[in-house]
Amino acid sequence: MQTDDIDEENVFQDLGPDMVLSLVERSLNVSLTNLFRPLNSYINRVYELQKDDGGGLIVKFYRPGRWTGDALQEEHDFLLELAGEEIPVIAPLKFPDSTTLGLFEGVHFAVFPKRGGRSVDEFDEDQWLQLGRLLGRVHLIGENRSATYRPVMSPSASTRQQLDYLLAGSVVPEEVKNPLKRAVEEIIAETEPLFAGQRQIRIHGDCHFANIIYRPGESFYLIDFDDMVMGPPVQDIWMLLPGTLDEAFVEMDILLEGYETFRPFDRRSFKLIEPLRAMRFVHYMAWCAHQVAADGHTRVLEDFGTQSYWQKEIADLHDQLERIREGYMPLGNML
Repeated sequence: MQTDDIDEENVFQDLGPDMVLSLVERSLNVSLTNLFRPLNSYINRVYELQKDDGGGLIVKFYRPGRWTGDALQEEHDFLLELAGEEIPVIAPLKFPDSTTLGLFEGVHFAVFPKRGGRSVDEFDEDQWLQLGRLLGRVHLIGENRSATYRPVMSPSASTRQQLDYLLAGSVVPEEVKNPLKRAVEEIIAETEPLFAGQRQIRIHGDCHFANIIYRPGESFYLIDFDDMVMGPPVQDIWMLLPGTLDEAFVEMDILLEGYETFRPFDRRSFKLIEPLRAMRFVHYMAWCAHQVAADGHTRVLEDFGTQSYWQKEIADLHDQLERIREGYMPLGNML
């Protein structure tokens, strides 16, 4: 529980080896070596630790203010459900009281087993099938229940919230706010009707190459559920494609062959791919703006927030709006 006399942001910024090692030892009733290796994370604080028996652990401290405890718990519950069905994800470890979400001076944290692996730059046909089967199984579990405290991925919900956040802050210059507002609102107005009747289920939400890791002798692992949302299943598919739908229809066909081994896929949702791409643009802007608000900068883009950056982003939004208006062409027997 948060209290008025605790500054969670200062606690978060002051995390150090002695405190983290002692906390994890107490929380899991384990003995650790002195290994304390910070890992790259743009939002959270993540550290690699090691048990005395050589087993590796990853402890993640969630940045205060980004997610509520209830929202984080829904992420953990989803991971535990998936792991319970032997779907290759990395679920949080349970503390002795069977919970997975810890709280240290107002800062939530969780501990995960370390799982090494590497990203694959280009998938072969068999791997596209594997990916399809993996996502089909994930979505089969994802549709079993709703996530009340997670964002709903739709133009009038998540994209509107992200636009409002950008316009309320100082990272967007005043002279750029109106052009940005007009561009995003045009996209919202154009795309919201396309989402009518589309089923929203629990999905990964940020399913790109870097969040798929390969472990020799095992199936692919789907990692990093930080951006789990209620959204259309096609969101977890389009970012994996090596191009637009008409450029990657062969890969899509193979992936869906694997996917539909476990769950039907609504091909009418292809019409959401270009709208989702536009929404991704806005999501990325807001994600970078959150980093600037928290740390005073973002390590992702050197020119983020400059006049030239916003001019380019607004131009890209207009180009994407034209693609959306052109619609998509059904691809033979894929529809």
